[in-house]
Amino acid sequence: MKFKPKILFIWGGILMFALWGCKTPQIATKTENKFVPESYLDSLSAQGGLSSTNWREYFSDRHLIALIDTALANNQELNILMQEIEISRNEIRTRKGEYLPFVHIGAGTATDKVGHYTRFGALEEQLEIKPGKAFPEPFSDLWLGASASWEVDIWKRLRNAKKSALNRYLASVEGRNFMVTNLIAEIADAYYELLALDNLLEIINQNRDIQSSALRVVRQQKDAARLTQLAVNRFEAQLLNTQNLQYELKQRIVETENRINFLTARFPSKVARNAADFMNIQVEAIETGLPAELLTNRPDIKQAEFELAATKLDVEVARANFYPSLGISSGVGFQAFNPKFLINPESLFYNLAGDLMAPLLNRNAIKAAYYSANAQQLQAIYHYEQTILNAYVDVLNQVSKLANFSKSYETKNREVELLKQSIGIANNLFNSARADYAEVLLTQREALEAKIELVEIKSKQLNAKVNIYRALGGGWQLN
Repeated sequence: MKFKPKILFIWGGILMFALWGCKTPQIATKTENKFVPESYLDSLSAQGGLSSTNWREYFSDRHLIALIDTALANNQELNILMQEIEISRNEIRTRKGEYLPFVHIGAGTATDKVGHYTRFGALEEQLEIKPGKAFPEPFSDLWLGASASWEVDIWKRLRNAKKSALNRYLASVEGRNFMVTNLIAEIADAYYELLALDNLLEIINQNRDIQSSALRVVRQQKDAARLTQLAVNRFEAQLLNTQNLQYELKQRIVETENRINFLTARFPSKVARNAADFMNIQVEAIETGLPAELLTNRPDIKQAEFELAATKLDVEVARANFYPSLGISSGVGFQAFNPKFLINPESLFYNLAGDLMAPLLNRNAIKAAYYSANAQQLQAIYHYEQTILNAYVDVLNQVSKLANFSKSYETKNREVELLKQSIGIANNLFNSARADYAEVLLTQREALEAKIELVEIKSKQLNAKVNIYRALGGGWQLN
């Protein structure tokens, strides 16, 4: 068979444009940096981290454990996130179904009556179903059959889309783990804050009693003409100032209790706790493990890693849009104008078709999608690197915070003990007229402030313990 030059030219042009259409634009590329230092600091322990620690052991208070258990079962935000995970799981099913053949089965009927004085009417008048049997009028059409369509995944576009959905599902699971870690930490932090407020209120009440006793002594001495009304007023003003401190503390206690109740998804109620042991809670040195363990222990890092893997696949999906797509469609069934002829070998119909389509002109939308997918991939890389850096710095900050506040607690505790002794000494000297009342007032105020600061330092020390749990990834694996 001989081809004319014109036909060869046309086919050559079509082939050239098709090849040109498959060319993809150049994009910027970047490889993620997973580097972390070999250790945190020389002074930090490099034993196993919190990933192998059960949070029930890490937070050993039975009241706190009960609150965390309630929150993990009822917290609305966590339950909302669980539905997001279910949505991600269904997205995998959707993507998986896209690269499998679509098969439909159905039946139908139709009735058609054309005008007599029309082209089709005149044509039908000449037709016969059988010799001597006219074409039926009106014409009924019955059919029963199946049809199938399939996009052949030549460039793995659909499979990559499914893998991308899978990675996003895994990212959502890690997001749930990250939220569990944060929820446990948030409840623990609020619980310790509540214990601290209880202790502050107890200190206020104790100092109120001490100052009330001192005020009675001053009034007696004033009645005996040993002191003036000025001394009475100064002692009474200090007592009123101390009493006034309790109201703000009581309000903070109410708000902290309500915050805990909200996290546990229950209406406001009394939060069971043992405030008496607050100052005796031991905060020991935490084993941090190696920085490289953060890559597997921290859910937010793993979540960012899965998101990055998904965006890489999204780029491949967008790139495949530049290439030709192959579609296959087919159908088989029975069709007749009368039910008695429907299931009949002569009523059988079938069809099979294939098409190969490639983008040729006006590819702006495909290019835009490709560039956007690449930009999102670069964003994911930077976010992943940022998450690793943030995790490393977070551990350093919290371990340093725990060490410094532990030393601060020891120092402040010695100061409190000295001031407790000073109160007794000042009162004895005052009662024996060897000290001015101003010295008693100053000593009482200094002792009160030191006790309050000691509780606040203890609270910060426990806050560092909670934050280390969060920074190292938490023991969310072991519920």
